[in-house]
Amino acid sequence: MVEIWRLRRSVAPTRAGRPARRRLPPRGATPVVPRAACGRSPRPATISVDRRDRSTGSFQRVSATGTRTLPWSWYVDPTVLQLEQERIFRRFWQYVGRTDEITEPSSFHTTRAGHVPVLLVRDGEGTLRAFLNVCRHRGSIVCMGSGKRETLQCPYHAWTYALDGRLIAAPRADREGGIEEGLGLVQLGLETWGPFVFVNPDPDAPPLSDFLESIPEQIVEAGVDVDALHFHSRAESEYEANWKICTENFLECYHCPVAHPGFSAVMDVSPDSYLLETSRWRAAQHSPPRPEPRGTYDPTGEVERGQFHFLFPNTVLNVMPGRPNLSIGPIVPLAPERTYRFLDYLVAPDASEAWLEEMLAFDAQVGAEDRQLVERVQAGVRSGVLDEGRLMPESERLVEHFQSLVVEVLA
Repeated sequence: MVEIWRLRRSVAPTRAGRPARRRLPPRGATPVVPRAACGRSPRPATISVDRRDRSTGSFQRVSATGTRTLPWSWYVDPTVLQLEQERIFRRFWQYVGRTDEITEPSSFHTTRAGHVPVLLVRDGEGTLRAFLNVCRHRGSIVCMGSGKRETLQCPYHAWTYALDGRLIAAPRADREGGIEEGLGLVQLGLETWGPFVFVNPDPDAPPLSDFLESIPEQIVEAGVDVDALHFHSRAESEYEANWKICTENFLECYHCPVAHPGFSAVMDVSPDSYLLETSRWRAAQHSPPRPEPRGTYDPTGEVERGQFHFLFPNTVLNVMPGRPNLSIGPIVPLAPERTYRFLDYLVAPDASEAWLEEMLAFDAQVGAEDRQLVERVQAGVRSGVLDEGRLMPESERLVEHFQSLVVEVLA
């Protein structure tokens, strides 16, 4: 059972005895990572993560736990991001969209999982599949946007694929040969939870349920039926900040009283009320509204508490108090210092437009404040003068959990 604890508690619960997951390092493995070099560096198979003691010039091995942050070079170094793409974003489940974006037979929709281009296809029988959106000929992107097609044809040399991914035609193949039967589109792992579509570039990864764990049950217990919600809108944004900085900002509300006055006027962010939860590959924050909320957003309704979930490596899922609602989206690295995010907002069909607009404006204000925060942090770590920072051991426990997972998976 996963515990939820108050910030005053100093010992985090563990989940002992979980079976080892395929191809993923065991929890608690000691990483061996050399210090990431400043300036130009080679492209090694592993990154370095030793920490340098400035007073002695010696190096200490990074621990996957503790109050010291990741090396700040990890937020600017392209070599680190390359390794994260290979070892994190190619191996874990990521939210990519909704089933209602691709409902009709023979329809397709393009998206991405990390830097991996993804092609979602619903074939003539209604089966939903995910493929690598890359032609097996010369590597061109096969499809752009969304639409309906009976076949999938690459615009470069017209290699053509069936909706099940098979290569069915290539110009001059009868004349020149060289076309192998197995040169179909590469299939990716795909699973759904309610209306939500998750993709894993590793088709042999453990099931999505191993990573979601109790999130669906917690959502139901809060009074939210994800299958009964209606999609309302998608908010998209880009940040001039590393994806980990954006993630870490989501994972703590230590900054809320100072940086989010509107949020803190509605939600109770005191350490005795703001509850934190961690498990193997996820983390969550739980907060009730203040006894007397002071703001334009009315949090009263069937949903009594806010839930802010994180699924490693980059999926966030929020439930606000009030009418049944849910927002979900990924944090996608575009470059070492640039990140793309989107949030899909879903609400109860009978939620009033007035309440919905209040909630969306409330959330948008928090997002605008967060943009300034993460871009300020990026400017600071970019300076290169300091090596690292410090974490508050209780208030930023979820940040430490996330950072320990990053180190563990990269090791």
